[in-house]
Amino acid sequence: MNFTFVTLFSNLIEFYFQDSILKKAINEGFISVDFYNPRDFSQDKHKKVDDSLCGGGAGQLMFPQPLFDTLDAIKEKHKDAYVIFPLASAKPFNQNDAIRLASKKNIVLVSGRYEGIDERVIETYANEVFSIGDYILTGGELPSMVMADAISRNVKGVLGNIDSLSDESYNDLATNKKTLLEAPSFTKPINFRNLKVPSELLKGNHDKIRGLKNKMSMCKTKYYRP
Repeated sequence: MNFTFVTLFSNLIEFYFQDSILKKAINEGFISVDFYNPRDFSQDKHKKVDDSLCGGGAGQLMFPQPLFDTLDAIKEKHKDAYVIFPLASAKPFNQNDAIRLASKKNIVLVSGRYEGIDERVIETYANEVFSIGDYILTGGELPSMVMADAISRNVKGVLGNIDSLSDESYNDLATNKKTLLEAPSFTKPINFRNLKVPSELLKGNHDKIRGLKNKMSMCKTKYYRP
């Protein structure tokens, strides 16, 4: 899978792929990333990409021409480009979306800045729009990274062990439906500062372990997501 990031600030994103699991996924060819800067496509002599809002209002808005030309160039290179805009005013991004989008070959994530992006760009090019939460950020780079990370880990081979995807919050690989939140997890030492791992996890009875984890999942879900 290839991720193309459209951003004015590629340095905010590039570092995230230089370590850990995603770096390994790139080195092993499971995913790849590239970057396009709308300033490189601006026809303004000063490489301007933003202007004041029609009808008035605070701040500047990214205007159509640089983004139209940027996305046209990407679509010329990747005929199957699937274009996503992170927006505060969009449907929530969830685990089912991450699983579904992991089957795409080329995903384009367009990061807005300032007061956002001229709506005509979104209406013309967006295959989907997503919000990662009910709050406002200074730009679309963080949401783009969040979505790329969530999607990447569902690309075959990225995590190495497919079992790492099972029993997670929000998804069930068999049904692809929402399920209970993931149960709490524990490791050694068994007793740390008089805080002990639940004894049922130590006895090797897998039926009882599953029962305990299910009970903990139900309690956690009821508390956090009633």
